[in-house]
Amino acid sequence: MGIIIALLLFSFIVFFHELGHFLLAKKNGIDVEEFAIGMGPLLLSKDYKGTRYALRLLPIGGACMMGEDDEATGTKGNFHSKSVWARISVIAAGPVFNFILAFLFSVILVAMTGYDEPVAADVNEGYPAAEAGMQPGDVIVRMGDKKINLFREISTYNQFHQGEDVEVTYLRDGEEHVVTMAPKYNEEAEYYMLGIVRGNNQKATVLTALQYGVYEVKYWICTTVSSLGMLVTGQVGINDLSGPVGIVDMVDDTYKSSVSYGASAVVANMLNLAILLSANLGVMNLLPIPALDGGRLVFLIIEAVRRKKIPPEKEGYVHFAGFVLLMVLMVVVMFNDIQRIFLN
Repeated sequence: MGIIIALLLFSFIVFFHELGHFLLAKKNGIDVEEFAIGMGPLLLSKDYKGTRYALRLLPIGGACMMGEDDEATGTKGNFHSKSVWARISVIAAGPVFNFILAFLFSVILVAMTGYDEPVAADVNEGYPAAEAGMQPGDVIVRMGDKKINLFREISTYNQFHQGEDVEVTYLRDGEEHVVTMAPKYNEEAEYYMLGIVRGNNQKATVLTALQYGVYEVKYWICTTVSSLGMLVTGQVGINDLSGPVGIVDMVDDTYKSSVSYGASAVVANMLNLAILLSANLGVMNLLPIPALDGGRLVFLIIEAVRRKKIPPEKEGYVHFAGFVLLMVLMVVVMFNDIQRIFLN
């Protein structure tokens, strides 16, 4: 059951991404040759108003084919006949729709489970927070140069800055205090800790659900960007990446661990994973890598600056090369996922 949920979840997130491209293409009068969910052999298709709507065998991707790599023609609906800003809006719509979907899921999740405001429920004796004078009820608003909106951001900041001194800004009775803490190493946990204890989630109203829904999406976007930074700097390696196989396994494990707690726990955990995956897909697609939306946006921004089109066939060669490299990376990541699942 967990695997089925994973496939449905992943397919829906990809569908929503491609829907963004599709809707903006239609709005700008661009011909869409095919709107497909999945990859590989065709299962079902239907032609409607010049577009083939298709369902393909492998639920690990999708496509909104608008002829971006074709040569420019005088045809009214040709992608390249539209203004550069219209084309930018179409390409950017996919990742933007991922962020919108993540926000909608976040609002539902916060309404269901409440929100984790960055308030110290307690401070552990002998740890930096207590030694710096922090008390239960203090509201943490900043760590280093990062604004804090959720308690998880405190833990995540500490995770990404293990052993580093940190300047913490907190509020007590409306008065701002700034202290510097040196995390203390916990031998048992093998982890540097500040000693700030999290409290229970707060029940959400309509307004706080919307507010913390934004914070939730921001959290996952920032976490994804920080993780990519660690990959670039070598703090994590390619073996730590997960692809579709790893994601399906993660969703399946989460389902199995939460099903005994009831349907509400399953729904909450699936929503949390959907937010992570949708925000992650949005960020990854904005990377300036050929074949991804971010790579296409780079070419379009260059065109907007120089006011001259880059020949579509030349751009197509670059994206094709990028696609080949991405496929090689996907195979490597998939191999690592399979090893991790079946050999550990």
